[in-house]
Amino acid sequence: MRLLSERCIRRISNREGPEFSFALNWALAGRGVIVKDKVLHNLDSSELQKNGATRLESLSGIPLHVRGNAVEGASKISRAQFAELLKQVTSHISSVSNVFVQDGAVASAGKCDAKVRVISDSPSAILSLSHILWETPSRAVSHDSCPLTVYVASNISPRISQAFGLATQASTGFAAADIERSSLILCGRAFADANAIRDALAALAAPLISARGGLPLAARLLEAGDSMILLFASEDTIRTCSDLCQALVTQDVGVVLSSDSVVPFFRTRGPAKKLLKKPASVIIASADSTGAIPLVSKLSPGQAAYHFLAGYQDGKFLPAFSRGPSPLDPLALAIALFSHLKNNEISSFLINVNSGGKHITGEEIIRLASVTLSDKTPEGKTGIVDSKVRDLKGKYRSFLSSKFQELPEEFTF
Repeated sequence: MRLLSERCIRRISNREGPEFSFALNWALAGRGVIVKDKVLHNLDSSELQKNGATRLESLSGIPLHVRGNAVEGASKISRAQFAELLKQVTSHISSVSNVFVQDGAVASAGKCDAKVRVISDSPSAILSLSHILWETPSRAVSHDSCPLTVYVASNISPRISQAFGLATQASTGFAAADIERSSLILCGRAFADANAIRDALAALAAPLISARGGLPLAARLLEAGDSMILLFASEDTIRTCSDLCQALVTQDVGVVLSSDSVVPFFRTRGPAKKLLKKPASVIIASADSTGAIPLVSKLSPGQAAYHFLAGYQDGKFLPAFSRGPSPLDPLALAIALFSHLKNNEISSFLINVNSGGKHITGEEIIRLASVTLSDKTPEGKTGIVDSKVRDLKGKYRSFLSSKFQELPEEFTF
């Protein structure tokens, strides 16, 4: 932790009153925020509203600059740019009378979670993020070795981005994340863009979750009776199938798979405890209008990892089904998924959501998903040498060989 000036130490030490906690103020100072008057910690919704919090209209399309995104290559923001932006934002938060702090977590219900501390100049921002993050026990963040930090400067001008040479013309706000620093900055009204925040938090949390033994995946959970089914599907499939959305535990993409459970990244409508179970099966929803892929087939762990890595969607590929920024290599994820499926003996299936050239309904996907829980699912027809299958296999090989140097020999179509 960087050294603090004597002036800062005096300001911390002289605080008194019910809103003051020396440990919390000291922790905030370590993050560059010096509390001017008081800090309001872990308020509930009614308390936030009493302090002026309001529910703002949701935004979408807020620019998100991520440093350390392995998927997109070169960072949209440099180390120096992020450091200078962070300096300006912490200085701004230090200048306001009331600092709002909220603690939460990504995937809190499991062992492989990522604790999060939000430091904000606005109670409205805290209210908004509290609907995204899981609740976490008191003092859990202060006892965590590597918490993520979210800085919210709602009253700072979004045009501050131009001073740092960031390529954005957004007038409502923008977000910047540095995976190396485990930090996210939200300027202006960026806190109202839930999708951008989820994408950023998922990217920041991924390395930590992975280091703690979890497997962060761009998947969703489908509830089938007492069983949980892990579903990999494109955003187009989710948007097309409204009845499928109603059967999902949460429409938000992102789960953590561990040896004993599968948990969503972000808050769901129901309690998290019922999610603490292993998935009964894994479904990979690919789209193929040529007829090369059957409607449903059972896969070996190696086949499942192969189709997961490709993420084939009618001529296009979406490696690891990830649409957002990520610091993790898709091939490394596929290898980890292969090991998990094999070691835990979890059955895997491939569903063609574009069978016959027409997108099947969400009701049909749910029916097929339920079938995978029985022993009536046909085995994959790996021996077929039909020209359509041969052409599709060639597309897979061509794409994957251009992206990844060498695949494990168990990875097969």
